[in-house]
Amino acid sequence: MKRNVDLNEISDGRLYSSGDMVKADCRDCEGCSACCRGMGSSILLDPMDIWRLQRGIKKDFAALMTEGYIELGIADGMILPNLKMDKERDSCRFLNEQGRCSVHGYRPGLCRLFPLGRYYEEKGFRYFIQIHECRKQDRGKVKIKKWLGIPNLKSYEEYIQSWHDFLNGCEDGLGGLEDEQKNVLTIYVLRRFYETAYPAQDENAFYEVFFARLKEVREKLGMDEEGNQI
Repeated sequence: MKRNVDLNEISDGRLYSSGDMVKADCRDCEGCSACCRGMGSSILLDPMDIWRLQRGIKKDFAALMTEGYIELGIADGMILPNLKMDKERDSCRFLNEQGRCSVHGYRPGLCRLFPLGRYYEEKGFRYFIQIHECRKQDRGKVKIKKWLGIPNLKSYEEYIQSWHDFLNGCEDGLGGLEDEQKNVLTIYVLRRFYETAYPAQDENAFYEVFFARLKEVREKLGMDEEGNQI
């Protein structure tokens, strides 16, 4: 989801790489859970997020939907899943009574990232600190790659960039389509990348399946690797 804001208004004005130290460590949160409440539909899920959740709680995409863990919404013209809030508590469905994440080991990428954000540039992206988001004031310093807790971070960042470029290409392509054609495109992407299971037992195998699928879809939609129409 794109945010049309001035970076200087929401950050400390600096951009970081994954090897940099930043003040993001909230010392195990201590059950604060403020960042897990009142999020609305803002926690968008990418294909790897769904794959992780499916493996973690042993439910397929349909079950995640019907049992109310996720829902579908429109983001930048595309139909994408997001975490669904518990209406009574206005909190994430995975937040337990002790204010702790019950799926912490396989939590979504945006949850891993918080309170950091990604700033996309022409080639790649860097990280920034969202200075108004986390209520914890005395956060400690931690290296970004340790904070994210992702084993093969280089491959993960390549995956994130490729997914970002692909969605940007889809968004640009929607502008020249009729409503019926837009529906066909958005539903096709949803079904191919989310509803269709990934036969992968580890993260490296996931990347292999994802990039093969991405190549197939790009060719069908007439896109290059940067998401541009060809």
